[in-house]
Amino acid sequence: MSAINYHIGSDRILTLTIDMPGHAANTMNAAFREALSETAARVKADQDSIAGIIIASGKKSFFAGGDLEELYGVTPEDAEAFEAMVNRLKADLRLIETCGKPVVAAINGTALGGGMELCLATHHRIVLNDDSIQLGFPEVTLGLLPGGGGTQRLPRMIGLEAAFPFLLEGKKVNPGAAMDAGLVSELAHSNGDMMARARAFIAAHPTCGQPWDQKGFRFPGGSPQHPAMAQKLAIAPAMLKQKTKGCYPAPERILAAAVEGAQVDYDTGERIETRYFTELVTSRVAKNMIGALWFQLNAINAGESRPSGFDKQRFEKIGILGAGMMGAGIAYASANRGLNVILKDVSRDTAEKGKAYSARLLNKKVSRGQITEDTRNSLLGQIQATDKPADLAGCDMIIEAVFEDSQLKAGVTAESEPQLVNNGIFATNTSTIPITQLAAASARPENFIGLHFFSPVDKMQLVEIIVGEKTSTETLARAFDYVQQIGKIPIVVNDSRGFFTSRVFGTFVNEGIAMLAEGIHPASVENAGLLSGMPVGPLAICDEVSLTLTQHIRKQSRRDLEAAGETWQPHPAHAVIDKLVDEHGRKGKAAGGGFYEYPADQTGAGRKYLWPELEKLYVDPETAASANLQDLKDRILFIQAIETVRCLEENVLRSVADANIGSIFGIGFPAWTGGAIQYINQYGLQTFIDRARALASRYGERFKPPALLLQHLENNTLFS
Repeated sequence: MSAINYHIGSDRILTLTIDMPGHAANTMNAAFREALSETAARVKADQDSIAGIIIASGKKSFFAGGDLEELYGVTPEDAEAFEAMVNRLKADLRLIETCGKPVVAAINGTALGGGMELCLATHHRIVLNDDSIQLGFPEVTLGLLPGGGGTQRLPRMIGLEAAFPFLLEGKKVNPGAAMDAGLVSELAHSNGDMMARARAFIAAHPTCGQPWDQKGFRFPGGSPQHPAMAQKLAIAPAMLKQKTKGCYPAPERILAAAVEGAQVDYDTGERIETRYFTELVTSRVAKNMIGALWFQLNAINAGESRPSGFDKQRFEKIGILGAGMMGAGIAYASANRGLNVILKDVSRDTAEKGKAYSARLLNKKVSRGQITEDTRNSLLGQIQATDKPADLAGCDMIIEAVFEDSQLKAGVTAESEPQLVNNGIFATNTSTIPITQLAAASARPENFIGLHFFSPVDKMQLVEIIVGEKTSTETLARAFDYVQQIGKIPIVVNDSRGFFTSRVFGTFVNEGIAMLAEGIHPASVENAGLLSGMPVGPLAICDEVSLTLTQHIRKQSRRDLEAAGETWQPHPAHAVIDKLVDEHGRKGKAAGGGFYEYPADQTGAGRKYLWPELEKLYVDPETAASANLQDLKDRILFIQAIETVRCLEENVLRSVADANIGSIFGIGFPAWTGGAIQYINQYGLQTFIDRARALASRYGERFKPPALLLQHLENNTLFS
């Protein structure tokens, strides 16, 4: 059975219905390519007997894009054959596109990547006016470029500048926005309306061709040679480099393919695109990103970490203790997904301030036209601000998000837990304190679990679910359901101090501060973090968290460890933080300044800069001048990867997928690496161990390769 159903109606209109046998979605795989070649040959043979062509889908979605399993398996040795295959695919699309007959895409559902490229190869695009439909080119988010003509057709259709957000950033839009941007030609109200409009277009345009195939074609907005466009393109590479820090080759290749292709005829432009596409498909970065951000992320979202044997639960009412930044953020995330929320704090005024956080976020959406006033009011109505524990009665779950203090958390647990429904869940949002320790205050420790959110909650996608010693499997399954219900990514870890993300995050921050203590210039420290691919430098993120909170968490951890008879291990960063806080009053961004100064200009938004006194306090001119950038970058990434291995070794982490996804979405570990564990895999075990030992000899035993890493080398097995 062919992947493309070929049917010529009595009106002489050929309908090509793409419907991949045995697949839930249409993808650009080998079966599709074979069917497309057969179809193109039949179109050529039937050219004189058809009035036009409609390309439709037999699936709920229109076309999902490329076959990532196939792309993931392409090696550098396959490059020549792969390039030839892509060019054949493009030639078949071009044959249909240039047959002289009107070709219409009837887009009944989401069309992304290769699916959208297929639509661009038609002369008219009609899409159902359904906001759940997404259109765009997400390839760049997986280290790839649109390799089916997207970098050539889209700029010729809407202009280079207008095309760049779609191509370089992976921007996806709904049908209305796609219409405004020029990606589609018409909106339809139903499938019947869509097909009627397609036939009407064919009847009105008996012959058709693409604008770029006509003599005298001019690029919308100007070609690269146009003075205004040339001026913009002159600075585009520098602006792109500022964003990618040179870590991500895909945006650079997309820019090159689009601009170089715009200076030649269309068919030559397609060959340029194919060369760049082949380079990216065979690259290590694309393999890393596809492996983590597609396969591993999809496995997590499909519930691979969720215990089986328990019915999926939907939560209706949850309570949140603490209306600070975290509690307010959790309240918003929950109400935004239809849950009723009781937001409790010590006073009604404080709780109302937490609710006001949701109001501000919703007001922004109203001003942007994303939601209506009625929707805003309805969502706010789902959040009840209170200071009364009795208002928590009937909650399916209560999430504690108070200050990081064991005694305070124990008090609010005892006060509010009795208000839960029978078998309700009590969760703590602690970032470091062991769940088993906090569960001692619970009357039902089997229903006690950790849910570690990340700030700001409305933007950060990850939630770290932490299982205590007595947490039941059913509680884990239900907590997993809640995290997915509010649209977050769940990873599951076992209990320990700092769990996974906070432990690894702490090594990143501490390593940066240790560099400063060694005499390295703070600007070099921050740049090393950014150039390695971290979203923020270690000193800047420490300011965001606050030096006082970092100090408090460390002191709490030390007290708990010493009380348990365990040894406290000091770090070179600790003395720096204590000096800044205790001697200089530098407590962090919220307190007015830490490692950075935060001036306010007349608009109230001054640009931060490093506190000048840091140079006097810590920088050694000789050390700063001789600092090796590669060493600095390696220290930042290696220390996090090594700590992640330790978390696997200690059974804190349950899977490599959770390690990679958690490091990318929770800590900001560079996505180009595929995550903290994949960073080791792609580096090579022996090479990584050798480099780690070299760093250990120069900077401390903390870089010493863990036993589990050495075991993998001995067994010659990558982490999987």
